Amino acid sequence: MPPLSEPLRKLGFLTIGLFDRENPRAGHESTLELIELGERLGFDSAWLRHRHLQYGISSPVAVLAAASQRTRRIELGTAVIPLGWENPLRLAEDLATVDLLSGGRLHPGVSVGEPMHYDQVRQALYPDTGDAEDFGYERVRRLLDFVAGEKASDQGGTEGFEVFSERVEPYAPGLIRRMWYGGASTRSVLWAAQNGMNLLTSSVVKAEGEPAADGSFDFAGIQAEQIRAFRAAHPEGARARVSQGLVVIPTDSATPEQRARYEAYAAQRMPRTAVPQGPGRLLFAPDLVGPSAQIAERLHAHAGFREVDEVAFALPFTFEAEDYVQILTDIATSLGPALGWRPSGLTAAQ
Repeated sequence: MPPLSEPLRKLGFLTIGLFDRENPRAGHESTLELIELGERLGFDSAWLRHRHLQYGISSPVAVLAAASQRTRRIELGTAVIPLGWENPLRLAEDLATVDLLSGGRLHPGVSVGEPMHYDQVRQALYPDTGDAEDFGYERVRRLLDFVAGEKASDQGGTEGFEVFSERVEPYAPGLIRRMWYGGASTRSVLWAAQNGMNLLTSSVVKAEGEPAADGSFDFAGIQAEQIRAFRAAHPEGARARVSQGLVVIPTDSATPEQRARYEAYAAQRMPRTAVPQGPGRLLFAPDLVGPSAQIAERLHAHAGFREVDEVAFALPFTFEAEDYVQILTDIATSLGPALGWRPSGLTAAQ
């Protein structure tokens, strides 16, 4: 077995929050129950993916507002909000509001880029300004400035009976230090570092550098290099926060039927890990399926994992609620401890 990595300090999970078209409330409620379970199991954080015009959570900030009232300790994050769909000023208002409601537990993760399938949604999303919208890093910079309390308006003071502020209100102290960027390329992680953000790195990176002799790329090696580049450029250096989000499926307490389904899921997705995908040359990490001891051994040998001390393991997209309960329970009770993690704030019932 390879030498152990540093003990895992923070353990989180990430879910897409699927729902049925004809009964969307049930899926949203199931996601809230999953976050509550995560807190009871001692997880440090729960993160929501973001989906537009699909059957996954389209408004994670609203869902996390609800979660903030049903939990007391667990950190609540977004991984990630695609800013091409958002107005930075309005989003800053929502983020600050939820952060205050949660008692300072919100961890917003964002990314840039043109909205997915932009030609199909442009007319609905930006009917008058579609060609003028900036989907680059400046959109993130505007959001960061608003979150930090920078000037948003020339109108301040009293007008009649109304009082106006020059900054976004409410203001949430400390939120600016909890802003994360979802980066998959060296260019993006360097921008995040230079702008003082935390880094979310996932099971997807951009295939950079030269391939091996057989034409393959080393996902773990690329991810490790990006993390090291991020910290080298960050004002906080080695203390800059990085969270890794691989797809991890422990099977310790799974039924034979669940194990077979999990293995089939991973096998179906395995071909995309062999070569870079699409014009963006995206490289996907294999899903890790098996007993916790086996997964822990693979993680200890993973160059990217060895660079971090916090994770937000991604739950598969298409499983059932009982599958997620089993997976989360095994992560908290078997895999996490095998990685040196200790649960936080367990209730007496646990």
